[in-house]
Order: sequence, then structure tokens, then C-alpha cells
Amino acid sequence: MFGLILLFFIGRHYYRLAEKHDKNKWGYAFLGIVAYYVGTLLFGLIVGVIMEIVSPGYLETISDSALGLIALPFGILASYVLYILLKKDWENKFNSASALNEVTIVDDNSIVNDDIKNLE
Repeated sequence: MFGLILLFFIGRHYYRLAEKHDKNKWGYAFLGIVAYYVGTLLFGLIVGVIMEIVSPGYLETISDSALGLIALPFGILASYVLYILLKKDWENKFNSASALNEVTIVDDNSIVNDDIKNLE
């Protein structure tokens, strides 16, 4: 049950971020959930390989629930890092686009003003 609530909150944050930046809301909500699972999977593989090298057969004694709880923070971390990267990228594109529009407006006004001065 806790896992479903966690996935709901991850998806909701991605959904709101995509909505704020006019992106595909459900696609990015799903991407956030996938990022969580990829983070837990990669951590699980890394820990599994290291534990088998250090102490062969030790993974057979650990319960799946304990391993899932150990991997939980790494899934959240992977989802959070992707969220921050998307947010920074989209905000930078928005800021550069708005700056480009301001420059264009200023340039258009100066061209119009130069044309009026030439007519006088």
C-alpha cells in the first residue's frame, strides 16, 4: 500500500511540472514512476553484485521486503534527480525564449524608429 501512495505522489509532482510547462502530463507522470523503478533496479543490481563478491550466498538469506526497503531511497533519489534536471531544462528554455522575444521586440521597434527618422 505504501508503494502505491509513493508512486501516486511521484506521478503527481511530474504531472504538475509538465502541466506548468505545457508538456504531455500523463507521459511525464509515467516517466517519473519509471525513473523510480530504474533507480531501485540499478541499486539492487549493484548491491547484489557487490554482496555476492564480498559474501557469496548472503543474498539468499535477505528477505525481499528488506531489500526493497534498502533500495527505496535510491529510487526516490533517481526520480528526484530526473525531476530537477527536467525542471531546470524547461525553465532555461522558457527564460531564453522570453529573452529572445524581448530582444526581437526591441529590435523591431528600433528598426521602425530608424525608418521614421529617415522619412523626416
